Amino acid sequence: MRVYLKDDILFINQEDLPPYKKGGSMVRNSYFWALKSISCYARKGCDWEFDQAVWVALCRMLLSFAQSGYLGDSEVMLEFDQDTPIPPSLRSISTWL
Repeated sequence: MRVYLKDDILFINQEDLPPYKKGGSMVRNSYFWALKSISCYARKGCDWEFDQAVWVALCRMLLSFAQSGYLGDSEVMLEFDQDTPIPPSLRSISTWL
């Protein structure tokens, strides 16, 4: 998932967010709701925002879904631009584009 930082807020690109599909996969829908539940702003058609206070929880949640084997790396990995330093609390689930 492509991400960027602005004023200590992590933004996930709206195009990379998991979709919610009525009648869809239980794992994917659970992933959608778990991610949305810890965001500080998650409107349809907008990038989702995550305060620094939830970054550790976000990292743990992403690692848990990654380890489940149901989702691909591109769905749970945070991808930063090359020139953006990755915050220490997000390093275990992050990479550079």
